[in-house]
Amino acid sequence: MGRLSMATRKELTTAVSERYRASTRAEKARILDEFVVVTGFHRKHAMRLLRRGEGPFAGRRARPRIYDEAERNALILLWEASDRVCGKRLKALLPILLEAMERHGHFDLAPEIRGKLLAMSAATIDRTLGPIREGLGRPRRRPAAHALRRSIPIRTSADWDDPAPGFVEADLVAHSGPSARGSFIQTLVLTDIATGWTECAPLLVREQTLLSTVLTELRKQLPFALLGLDTDNDTVFMNETLKAYCVAANIVFTRCRPYRKNDQAFVEQKNGAVVRRMVGYRRFEGLEAATLLAKLYRSARLFVNFFQPSFKLIAKQRDGARVRKTYSPPATPHQRLVADPRTSDAVRSRLQEIYAGLDPVLLLRDIRAVQERLAALADTPPAMRPDGTAQPIDLFLASLRTAWKDGAIRPTDRPIVKAKRGRRRPDPLVKATADLRNWFEAEPWRTGSELLSRLQAEYPGDYPDKLLRTLQRRLKVWRSEQADALLFGPLIKEPPILEIAGPH
Repeated sequence: MGRLSMATRKELTTAVSERYRASTRAEKARILDEFVVVTGFHRKHAMRLLRRGEGPFAGRRARPRIYDEAERNALILLWEASDRVCGKRLKALLPILLEAMERHGHFDLAPEIRGKLLAMSAATIDRTLGPIREGLGRPRRRPAAHALRRSIPIRTSADWDDPAPGFVEADLVAHSGPSARGSFIQTLVLTDIATGWTECAPLLVREQTLLSTVLTELRKQLPFALLGLDTDNDTVFMNETLKAYCVAANIVFTRCRPYRKNDQAFVEQKNGAVVRRMVGYRRFEGLEAATLLAKLYRSARLFVNFFQPSFKLIAKQRDGARVRKTYSPPATPHQRLVADPRTSDAVRSRLQEIYAGLDPVLLLRDIRAVQERLAALADTPPAMRPDGTAQPIDLFLASLRTAWKDGAIRPTDRPIVKAKRGRRRPDPLVKATADLRNWFEAEPWRTGSELLSRLQAEYPGDYPDKLLRTLQRRLKVWRSEQADALLFGPLIKEPPILEIAGPH
């Protein structure tokens, strides 16, 4: 006997179930034996199918609801306050974020709601935020080989063997917009290998002395001593000025291999997750833009390093063509630095003092305010730019409850408004347009070559043969207008002005 299709099994179940439920115990056993032989179902599964509809077996039991609207609304607010991180990172951040927001009076949750939020799994967080996220829906120059570059040792991503905090990767992010011409601002990014601690600063121009000066200022902000600097092969890094600076400061200076961006995987990831996420892809140039970027990074460094958990790759194992990666649980750079046994007690105490005074909602509000000014600086004329006044904290916190309804809320995520391009050169037929239009209306079957020949006869030496293509495009527009008039009626024109003739 061949195997029955699923449709046939369903029809057979419907036909037998009513008789099965109305039979005695002995008859049910006989019917069940025959049903199992015919369908091939397991006996217990067959019993459930045939008696479906009897009391407690009718339909699928609904799971009790654990999280209500109160928990959902609180989760949405926390997700917005975290700058919309994923569920796994938000799960690790919730205890920190809740404590910080309650400490600054932004949250006053009931104990049962607070307990449910902290007990919520990462999968449940993503599932709860899923409907909200549905609507929220980046010239290569070959470096010259010279003695200086060869004197700087190469270090790849596989060469980092659990370094102490202080060994960083450095890179530049260009804010050139769609064109790399001219002078524009670049962001210097430093990322610590051990903890993921990230510092950013704008560079007004690409110049090695200025880079050394900015690097000195960033070293003052780092909570640890700068022990090693790993860069790419850009000439702004590969020079005697920066090499002498590292030698004088006792900093280990290394570089990646040319055209191997994965050698700097740590800082490359932060280029997108921090700089591009905060600043976007607009073009920024000039002192005003550099000042705004510096102000943005002052707030962003605290928000990212204290309230943005991230994953860290622990191990990779290759199985044929498949690579299995193992990651550590999400943690903020602050948490990793405090947990590192090589961190001194003085650094831990200083970090705890800084953390105790941080308000994540206030930091996020300041970031949004500067982002608004940066977007306006790149997109709007000076007279129409906002004054840069930050929104009151109460109004900003209230806006986070429904911010997901507006989609992307970072001002730097808005589409770049491109100016409408006009004519690139004056109209070469402007003086003869009226004559050409009259000739076309009188004889619409004339070709562009015929009209150009007549035009050259009327105006000798003024209109060369190379204007034929321009005239043909003009005729194409006029013929389209004429076709519309034939299909939809005559075009509406202004009534002619009648001249009143005087007495002769």
